[in-house]
Amino acid sequence: MIRRESSDPYYDMLEDWDLLVSSFLSQYGMRIQTKEFEKVSWDEFRTLLSGIAPDTVLGRVVSIRAESDPEVIKHFTSDQMRIHRAWKDREAGRAQKMTDEDFCKGMNDLERMFAAMCG
Repeated sequence: MIRRESSDPYYDMLEDWDLLVSSFLSQYGMRIQTKEFEKVSWDEFRTLLSGIAPDTVLGRVVSIRAESDPEVIKHFTSDQMRIHRAWKDREAGRAQKMTDEDFCKGMNDLERMFAAMCG
């Protein structure tokens, strides 16, 4: 049985792709959809992704999604609350809906996307 596992369960590579692209550019100066990025292996990509800093757009969104301290949450702006609630709602719904077949299809789609980027 395949399980969805991540070292950081507060982002989704497909749904957060734009945030990921922006964060790679701001932190590493790398444009993901270029010839330069074709040289990056999957292992290196995962390492770079795991090192995304909290001051990038993805890092900021992840910190909002991951916050569990009610005192901090109560001082969130309306945009931060929207991000936090949307993620919690998404994860609650996903836990009920995600099947092994859906997971495998998503991973296959992601693999094809990276293969197409790398030529």
